[in-house]
Amino acid sequence: MIPSYDHTIRFWDAKSGRCYRTIQYPDSQVNRLEITPDKRYLAAAGNPHIKLFDVNSNSPHPVMSYDSHTANVMAVGFQCDGNWMYSGSEDGTVKIWDLRAPGCQREYESRAAVNTVVLHPNQTELISGDQNGNIRVWDLTANSCSCELVPEVDTAVRSLTVMWDGSLVVAANNHGTCYVWRLLRGNQTMTNFEPLHKLQAHNKYILKCLLSPEFCDPHRYLATASADHTVKIWNVDGFTLEKTLTGHQRWVWDCVFSVDGAYLITASSDMTARLWSMASGEAIRVYQGHHKATVCCALHDGAEPSSG
Repeated sequence: MIPSYDHTIRFWDAKSGRCYRTIQYPDSQVNRLEITPDKRYLAAAGNPHIKLFDVNSNSPHPVMSYDSHTANVMAVGFQCDGNWMYSGSEDGTVKIWDLRAPGCQREYESRAAVNTVVLHPNQTELISGDQNGNIRVWDLTANSCSCELVPEVDTAVRSLTVMWDGSLVVAANNHGTCYVWRLLRGNQTMTNFEPLHKLQAHNKYILKCLLSPEFCDPHRYLATASADHTVKIWNVDGFTLEKTLTGHQRWVWDCVFSVDGAYLITASSDMTARLWSMASGEAIRVYQGHHKATVCCALHDGAEPSSG
């Protein structure tokens, strides 16, 4: 699924490149897309709402709207069982929502515009990154901030990603730098960050960083999407450059791996999304049809592969 600044979300068949469904999203642009773990619903984060759509329906209307943010929602995701959703916004808050009940259940103050939020695989800690360069860990059990990091003062953290087994976290910033920490369990339940690597991945903004999924193992990769129009693929073992994906004509805002790590989908301001083979580093499909920038994408790895 690919949304665009043209106020639409388009559903594409990954193999054929055919657009088979378009949802009008008149309220705002869409900043982020995420599919629920059971693949039934699609969350679209806009300004300032989050709307939930039925993936398997042709209805143009959302099944639910989540409305207590007051600015652009830049991050959205789900707990592994799909019981609750988390979000981060330029209003400076991180929120938790019970999908079975209306209204926000919890709220955490970051004190700066939140650009990115990820859920630790332990399902009990949220990690957020903000415009002032702060990374904070929110302990959902203790209901408090358990850790604060500032890798570069006053340098916005644009994207965070956690390895599927909880062993690594990567933060990417506006200077094109990735900071990598090994995550260690302390004496209590709190996660400790041990600095592992500093990677100068690009000379311009990194807009998205993403670690490869479980079924990609034993190969482990980091993808970095940048304002320099490229996506780079790094081997996590030593953080050596494996491939540079070239073809987009403008900023690359988002990327998502297929469940087996064999493919990568990217979304760009050049109004296209692309499907890349990780083996060859070549684009094997270009999805064209939007009339303005595409800034995020989500991939539904099902019996009928569809993407965005």
